Amino acid sequence: MSAELTRAGITDPDLQRSYLACRDLNARHGKTYFLATRLLPPEKRPYVHALYGFARYADEIVDDLASTLTPNEKRSWLEGWSRQILEDLRSGRSDDEIGRALIDTVNRWSIPIEYFEAFLHSMAMDLTVTEYRDYGALSEYVYGSAAVIGLQMVHVLGVRDGANFQATLEGAKSLGIAFQLANFIRDVGEDLDRGRVYLPLEELARFGIDRERLERRTVDGDFVEAMRYQIARVRTLQVEADKTIHYLTPESHGCIKAASELYCGIVDEVERIDYQVFDRRAKTSMLRRVAVALPAWWQMRKLWK
Repeated sequence: MSAELTRAGITDPDLQRSYLACRDLNARHGKTYFLATRLLPPEKRPYVHALYGFARYADEIVDDLASTLTPNEKRSWLEGWSRQILEDLRSGRSDDEIGRALIDTVNRWSIPIEYFEAFLHSMAMDLTVTEYRDYGALSEYVYGSAAVIGLQMVHVLGVRDGANFQATLEGAKSLGIAFQLANFIRDVGEDLDRGRVYLPLEELARFGIDRERLERRTVDGDFVEAMRYQIARVRTLQVEADKTIHYLTPESHGCIKAASELYCGIVDEVERIDYQVFDRRAKTSMLRRVAVALPAWWQMRKLWK
């Protein structure tokens, strides 16, 4: 990554170590996202790693890194880390290994701090909220956990001269939400293991499914219809987002198109395994990843300077 850091103008040794730590989190925990990031110009990649590294680390605190702690200890841990990161964002400097690259990225690209406030709010929700009555209630969570990631990316990637910036932001929000909802569909069983249900209960009820029935993890006709309903929303959001990808700078198109196809493609894989999400993990195959990424890489590299 040293060449990428040099291209990005990141020369301070401490800052370089922070960006490398973020890149490592991206590579280990977001293989599909990491692959898509490789389709960006080298000088943009470190900043995307910083944004993802921050998001991934906060999520790990909630789900994995603090798995041996009690709920109150987890909450205290996350609150303390969140408070420090927000203070660092406001002051413009950080001593945190992940925070240092994040603050540098925010400063360089003038990313609004409220995006990070919303994200950390959603991470805190995961410690207390175990289900969502309807899509409106879920929207509060997915805005902070996913939509703001898309909004942050627009600031880093940039838009074409004369493009509608607000429309680009709306498209980015839609795509971020689509990614998150696809994950919810794939991870129904894993989320139940953590005591959570992200599929809106009122929508499940339309198909005769309540939480108790969902906990039985039975894939029957009602469950399949409920999943098809959720999948349709992902595809609608993806179509909405795809209409605005061309507003981004041309050298970013390959990355976002690939991410859209691969992440939203998770629901294709759910269908392929006949909705058996409790016994199998739906994921895009390596063949599909290569088939999507290779042509995009070949096309995008011609635009990189």
